[in-house]
Amino acid sequence: MDIKEVREYLPHRYPFLLIDRVLNIEPGKRIEALKNVTINEPFFNGHFPEEPIMPGVLIIEAMAQAAGILGFVTENKKPSDGYIYLLVGTDKARFKRQVVPGDTLHLFAEYVVIKRNIIKFTCEAQVDGKTVASAEMLVAEQKV
Repeated sequence: MDIKEVREYLPHRYPFLLIDRVLNIEPGKRIEALKNVTINEPFFNGHFPEEPIMPGVLIIEAMAQAAGILGFVTENKKPSDGYIYLLVGTDKARFKRQVVPGDTLHLFAEYVVIKRNIIKFTCEAQVDGKTVASAEMLVAEQKV
């Protein structure tokens, strides 16, 4: 899935669209997406100018966006149909390594369970095959 199709499944836009491409998706099961991290990211101006590090909360957001795409594809819906997915909870969030300019962030989300309109995912972010962050996430579907 290229960036044009990603934009069909996520309502986010610059500077908050954190998915560049989807490499693999199995509806109802898992997704692998990526984010190319460049020095041009606006958050590096303040985090931290001399030692740029991608903020952990944005890594969480990137994993949530990957999970959102998986949710939309699984449920056969798009934002243009009048739906969005909202991050409503995170558990067991862990940060193991720093993400810096030049890294390619691989984002994985696995569909765990759906109850009513809330989907639980397990998520992981990797750089060069090494885990940089992981979390369990709850995402709620909302009609807008």
